[in-house]
Amino acid sequence: MSPGGPVGPGPDETARDETARDETSRDDLSPSIDDDALVTELLGRPPAGAFDVVVRAENGVPAVIANAPFLHDGTPMPTRYWLVDPALREAVSRIESSGGVREAEAAIPEERVADAHARYAAERDTLISKDHQGPRPSGGVGGTRQGVKCLHAHLAWWLTGADDPVGEWTAVRIGLHPS
Repeated sequence: MSPGGPVGPGPDETARDETARDETSRDDLSPSIDDDALVTELLGRPPAGAFDVVVRAENGVPAVIANAPFLHDGTPMPTRYWLVDPALREAVSRIESSGGVREAEAAIPEERVADAHARYAAERDTLISKDHQGPRPSGGVGGTRQGVKCLHAHLAWWLTGADDPVGEWTAVRIGLHPS
């Protein structure tokens, strides 16, 4: 369990259904002073860039943050969505440590993964000024250009309501989404 309970209500409903309810009940998902402290605690360090809380656990604790495309020092940040819920991170880590990345790549058609990467990058890139000079974030989910790199990043994006086949595959494996 996460610090405030699961992100979603249980196996009958998806975490994304709960997220939709959270979004309609909160007008502002941007971080508060408490969110800054909570995210710092959840990460084990202060965030290196600006972020918004985009998914919360049932008790309101941040579960997924959306990172700005650049860190405070100007370094490009390719990973838009970051899973900060410790129970979800641990569950996904167990899948990754037992070959989950390879399993996901084998289970999901390459063109669906490539499409997800392209949509993710396009979404992130809309946040960058057209006249930006210097390095830019690149790649898709988790900063990769092809294949699957990080189940955590895919699940984080899927929890926001995105159509991410790898995130959905991961959600099924950890019991957030019925198979």
